[in-house]
Amino acid sequence: MVSRLEQLTAGIDRLSYGAIAVTMLGMSAIVIAQVITRYVFNSSIDSADELSRLFFVWVIFLSIPQGVKYAVHVGIDLFVTKCSEVRQAQLYRVTCALSILLMLVVLYSGILAVMDKWVELMPTLNMTAAVYYIPILICAVHSLLHLILQWLHPSLRKVSL
Repeated sequence: MVSRLEQLTAGIDRLSYGAIAVTMLGMSAIVIAQVITRYVFNSSIDSADELSRLFFVWVIFLSIPQGVKYAVHVGIDLFVTKCSEVRQAQLYRVTCALSILLMLVVLYSGILAVMDKWVELMPTLNMTAAVYYIPILICAVHSLLHLILQWLHPSLRKVSL
């Protein structure tokens, strides 16, 4: 079962990398197009600010699980480094369990936000405002997969404590 979960997570990682690249390309393209239209043609793209902000939100939330995977977050390890390796592994599992709980709360809150915003439209685009909250759901599920794998196998942590 764990190997299937690892395969599923690896597949989602690959899709995520592609989605991040495409989203960053979209964000860059709309900002460049806005600059060109504003300074060359003395005009503006009405939805450029909203689109670039939307792309930015998607890039951030699609990228967070990649950070979870490699444990590239800010941490203070003064206490942890004083512990034995066995205790460090135990602390790692506890923090994984607490992080799993946090991601479940984020997922639940994200579902509520998507449901609440679904009927609202964005000011300059004819689409639901919930598209700002959908990447939170994707982030939470993807992060949950990584955290569950790390909890099951503390040796999977990519960066030592």
